[in-house]
Amino acid sequence: MSDYLVKAIDKTKNLRLLTIIATDTVAEAQKRHDLWKNSAAALGRTLVGSILLAGAELTDQEELTVRLLGDGPVGPVVVTAKSDLTVKGYVKNPHVALPARQDGHIDVKAGVGKGWLEVTKDLGLKTPYTGQVPIVSGEIAEDFAYYLTKSEQIPSAVGLSVFINPNNSVRVAGGFMLQALPGASDELLDQTIERINHLPGLSSAFMDGMTPEVLAQKILGDDCKLLSNDPVAFKCDCSKEKYAGILETLETSQLTAMIKEDHGAELRCSFCGNQYQYSEAELAAILKKKEAKKEY
Repeated sequence: MSDYLVKAIDKTKNLRLLTIIATDTVAEAQKRHDLWKNSAAALGRTLVGSILLAGAELTDQEELTVRLLGDGPVGPVVVTAKSDLTVKGYVKNPHVALPARQDGHIDVKAGVGKGWLEVTKDLGLKTPYTGQVPIVSGEIAEDFAYYLTKSEQIPSAVGLSVFINPNNSVRVAGGFMLQALPGASDELLDQTIERINHLPGLSSAFMDGMTPEVLAQKILGDDCKLLSNDPVAFKCDCSKEKYAGILETLETSQLTAMIKEDHGAELRCSFCGNQYQYSEAELAAILKKKEAKKEY
């Protein structure tokens, strides 16, 4: 199943909807970080929500970072999504597996806890914009909707679903983001929310083969207009060259210690888990480059 995002609008052109299937994207994150069920659900939902938010709000070369700063055992969740619908992310504590809720579902709220949801947008301006709202649910979908409604004054409904298998692998992941445009009437909103309330469980529906296009029609009606279909993926922009630049910012004494005492260095990307090793010679070259810039 390839991952993609669909944008749609209702027949009155007063409701905008984004729907997504993101199973492979979330599965890639789960494998890279060896996530257990609560951590996988928390990061997975945040990944899906962040892609939906990026699809709704970003244009060329822009990006946003979502930080779910809860006090639960999962710890902070950090996700960066770009305008090309690529995403990366990590959770502080990947190995969290709490008892299930009484209905058998993963207790995402217990893993996340209370705290704040922050969204920072890099729109190419001098100063990135950051909006912050309290975590009102911990189930994450409701928290994204609360952020949009309170911080951006966009009445919204969000559904996020990640089904985790008993072995911690990802069975399915997807969701939707509905946004009311300025002309939306209360009657139109009520009718649409009623349709959302009567949707089958998202995970079950996706496992039964429901596509983002079908989900859009179930929410907006069969007469909605499907505007676009774009691929999404887990992708990190880290590289050995990028981390060499970070090493260059260290104090000369730190680089010297790495060369003489550690005889090299190994750095790990928090977002994707890739590891980069630097030999003594490579560190010496980085130090030489740093010293040359100071002389210049």
